[in-house]
Amino acid sequence: MTAQVRIFGTVISTYTRIVQIACEEAGVSHETIATAAQSPQNRHPFGKVPVVEIDGLELVESVAIANYIDNAHNGGALQPADHAARALSEKWVAIANNYMFPLFESGLVMPWIMHKVAGFPLEREKIDRALPNISLALGFVEGEMQRDGAWAANGFTMADVFLYPVLRGLQLTPQGEVGIAQCDKISSWMEACEKRPSVIATRWESEP
Repeated sequence: MTAQVRIFGTVISTYTRIVQIACEEAGVSHETIATAAQSPQNRHPFGKVPVVEIDGLELVESVAIANYIDNAHNGGALQPADHAARALSEKWVAIANNYMFPLFESGLVMPWIMHKVAGFPLEREKIDRALPNISLALGFVEGEMQRDGAWAANGFTMADVFLYPVLRGLQLTPQGEVGIAQCDKISSWMEACEKRPSVIATRWESEP
């Protein structure tokens, strides 16, 4: 049976997994074709991943892709009907994409990937420079969750679809694991996400 969604992207990409989770939530079949961000096969105009084929469309940008999958195939179930709740979800998607992911990826996740996978020397000075800002970011998220539950107060939404892979990537580094373990609300939320079928079905092969 031909998959309803073809995802072109690196298999350990945070954003590839985000699209995979959206597909699982919508119950649409999908396949991931391993495609490096800067490879000639990648059709993203700015060399990012993933690129997705669905319903005769070729889509780029994970927010647009995930929202299309949810709207076209899931009745918009991941986007709250209440305007304030939807704005809150969209706020946290933007925080994940614009602030948390760049900070975590550049400062900690990629240095560890390049060290463990490619054998490059670990960029300890780069990590040390990033750690204070990563701690501040985790503290902000933890504080918001302690105050009123933040996005999680509205059940599983698009905010969870984006935030979980971003924070999980961080958690798979030694320093990130320690940092998240010190945040009770984040830890509890992540444990709840890890029981969701869409998250289980999209686990990275490298996850313990």
